[in-house]
Amino acid sequence: MYYEDESGAVSFVVGILVGAALGAGIALLMAPQSGKRTRRQLARAVTQARESAGERFEELADDVKSAVESGRKRIHV
Repeated sequence: MYYEDESGAVSFVVGILVGAALGAGIALLMAPQSGKRTRRQLARAVTQARESAGERFEELADDVKSAVESGRKRIHV
């Protein structure tokens, strides 16, 4: 049951991050500045979001590995 609760929390956080990234992208597109500068900022924001998602994926993979190891130890005990 704990796993289901944690999975919901992870989904919620991912949803918040995706919503924030989309909101930031829309705000950049609507900003009153040159197109070149806006595209540069948008590219930077996408790169940061990609890096953040990669880091979160690595953390999630580590959590899954830990859960699998814990499950294996419980089965063998």
